[in-house]
Amino acid sequence: MNRHKRFSITAMLLSALMFTSFSPEDEWKKLLDKDLSKWEMYLSFKHQNNYDGSHPLDKNGETIAPVGYNNNVNNVFSVIEEDGIPVLKISGEYYGCVFTKESFDNYHLKLKVKWGDKKWEPRKDKLLDSGLLYHSTGDAGVDYWRSWMLSQEFQIMEGHMGDYWAIGNTATDVRAFPQEGMMNTVAGHEEPFIPIGGSSGRDAFCLRSADYESAPGEWTTLELICFNGKSLHIVNGKVVMVLQNSRMTTEDGTQPLESGKIQIQSEAGEVYFKDIKIKQLNQFPAQWEKFYH
Repeated sequence: MNRHKRFSITAMLLSALMFTSFSPEDEWKKLLDKDLSKWEMYLSFKHQNNYDGSHPLDKNGETIAPVGYNNNVNNVFSVIEEDGIPVLKISGEYYGCVFTKESFDNYHLKLKVKWGDKKWEPRKDKLLDSGLLYHSTGDAGVDYWRSWMLSQEFQIMEGHMGDYWAIGNTATDVRAFPQEGMMNTVAGHEEPFIPIGGSSGRDAFCLRSADYESAPGEWTTLELICFNGKSLHIVNGKVVMVLQNSRMTTEDGTQPLESGKIQIQSEAGEVYFKDIKIKQLNQFPAQWEKFYH
């Protein structure tokens, strides 16, 4: 083999190695393993029908204590294996969440979700429900259901993948058609940004622009883009919610809410998650910039 040919082969091998080492997939950090090593958990209560947001009481009228942190009663959270891949199973028997040990800002999060069959009170006659809560901060239990941290919610619910909820004293601005009477505020990507939650005078909820959920029994891919207070809710590759100016209300007034932990809800329904991964962003992805112009 002559010297020039050896050099050419060596150069090709080095190029292939460099391409492999710096491929886009390497930018992703996997968040799910068989031991849930990157997550903690919180469980609150087995809520019943006609719950009104008050602290649950026992039959003697005494306050019931929440299950609390990292006490996995009845194995509400478990990791099973599917084709060699870890899958998070959430039974839903108790309200609560798993939440990341680490806080994140400016990131792209991806995961896949699929519904189970089991439902618990108070959702036995309602749609299966869960949620992806981001920019989560503080203690769990500040919401109506006394189960989650202050956060912004990417709704995960049958027929409602990508809705927005303000959890605790949070608010945001959404491109949306405004609420009229009993009608919901509905996301519309060509509409002006309007405030949702907080002191906006509107409900802390906005309906996704369209339904792109997969067929029953199939996995739905969800993506969340967060960058400098902006966020996008994406379902099976389709943007369903455009948000900006993420914020929270404190004793000192309104403050930006642009980072925090990630929670996945247990909400009286059986649900499965897999391929949970995240990568940091140093700029807003160009392919989605058009939603803010």
